[in-house]
Amino acid sequence: MKIIIAGAGEVGAHLARMLSIESQDIILIDKDKYHLQHAESHMDVQILRGDATSPSILKKANIARTDLLIAATDSETSNLTIAMLGKKLGAKRTVARISNPEFLDPDAIDMTSLGVDALVSPESLVSDEILALVKRSAAFETIDFEDGKLTVLGVLLGAEGMVVDRTAEDVAREVRDLRFLNVAIRRDDQVIIPRRDTVFRTGDKAYFIAGKGGVEQIYKLTANKPVDIDNIMILGGSRIGVKTARKLSRSYHVKLIERDRDKCYGLCDDLPNVMVVHGDCRDLDLLEEEGVGNMDAFIAVTGNSETNIMSSLMAKEHGVPKTIALVEQAEFINLSMNIGIDTLINKKHVAASQIFRYVRGGDLVNMANLHGMPAEVLEFEVKEGSRIARGPVREQGFPRRAIIGGYVRGDEGHPVFGNTILRAGDRALVFCLPDAVDKVSAFFR
Repeated sequence: MKIIIAGAGEVGAHLARMLSIESQDIILIDKDKYHLQHAESHMDVQILRGDATSPSILKKANIARTDLLIAATDSETSNLTIAMLGKKLGAKRTVARISNPEFLDPDAIDMTSLGVDALVSPESLVSDEILALVKRSAAFETIDFEDGKLTVLGVLLGAEGMVVDRTAEDVAREVRDLRFLNVAIRRDDQVIIPRRDTVFRTGDKAYFIAGKGGVEQIYKLTANKPVDIDNIMILGGSRIGVKTARKLSRSYHVKLIERDRDKCYGLCDDLPNVMVVHGDCRDLDLLEEEGVGNMDAFIAVTGNSETNIMSSLMAKEHGVPKTIALVEQAEFINLSMNIGIDTLINKKHVAASQIFRYVRGGDLVNMANLHGMPAEVLEFEVKEGSRIARGPVREQGFPRRAIIGGYVRGDEGHPVFGNTILRAGDRALVFCLPDAVDKVSAFFR
């Protein structure tokens, strides 16, 4: 697959890195020679220095023979221009990263008629993710597939959890009607694809795929109790902060703190159900005066990663049970639970994950990346005659760097066990390390 990525910043570089692992034919375009030099020395990609809004640069990249053009610069205007030009010059499919969620409104304008096949808004994606994390307060990561028929859930294992010091096989023997499957464990810096004899340990970050009723089982067996959330404090009146506050205020009491006085006046009009407070987000005394210790959740989404991290740590010290912080540097993600914050979110990583699904073809219908985990969750449609449908899953020689965690048949999601037989039409959810993607895909062709 020939792919052009415009923008070698964090989003473009992350995409290029993931795609280069799979031996895709990639050209990375950017005006910054240092970004390009770093990419060339760390990835198997071609580089082209120049402005991707220039038709001559796109032609030099052989745009007419391109399967996918991804416009992922930091400029929304540039991205839309690049996508439109690219489509006109022959790109088969175009994806543009945007910042203004108004473009996502299908009633506003048909972007496909202008040459933009898909739009990705990091702000909208992050606010949706925060909403899901608040609703499932005991988890540090949660993703729904097939309208919630299957759920990927990440929880921290404490010493009091029933699963601790037991194997998955032990748990299966003790629990009737098991409705989930453990698909990964993050232990220190090691990623473990569990087998029947894998032992759960205190401090593990465990990832599960659950069907109906499975989330509640996971909470019970891991001793992770959902927090009753009512009061929420949001730090920062950014686009993410505003979208998050608007969504959360439908079900919770929300207080938003913004340092720009003029912006506060506008926010009061835009967010009638939110208490807007003017103040410096870095002022810890202010947060105490505004009752941070009485909050059930604290969400820091200012434009400064250090402010978000430090204020979230302060909130934890004041007893706030659920903390979420937005960070610009993707490498901060791995610090999440090591420093005490429940979830760190990088909007560029979220955007890259969304864009990445447009790269996948064939029988793949959906995918997601996990924060702080070098892995993907892939959703495939099982086809008649595919290798995976020839008998029980355990007999198909599935790659050890991946695991099938669940499947949807009809209107219900189920965990996958060794004796499960998948049928044509099923939707299967696979947890997969990046270097095994091609091998996994072959089972569903």
